Amino acid sequence: MADTKAAIRARILDLCAQRQITVNRLATLSGVTQSTLNNIVSGRNNSATVSTIKKLCDGLDISLREFFDVPAFDDLEQEIR
Repeated sequence: MADTKAAIRARILDLCAQRQITVNRLATLSGVTQSTLNNIVSGRNNSATVSTIKKLCDGLDISLREFFDVPAFDDLEQEIR
């Protein structure tokens, strides 16, 4: 069972690898602070907001739909806290 945080982290790292850019380069391209992005990809951030993910998508020149349109997001369990 995957969780949302892990799926988002994996997707960001995969997109960076596809584009051959570092996480810090993505922070610069997207206007998201390096500390915020590093916290997301290291798992220290418990809730990446849609607004932050939208900024990352803008920096990667993709849509939110493209970001989430991968199998990792298909079978996520509902997270109740």
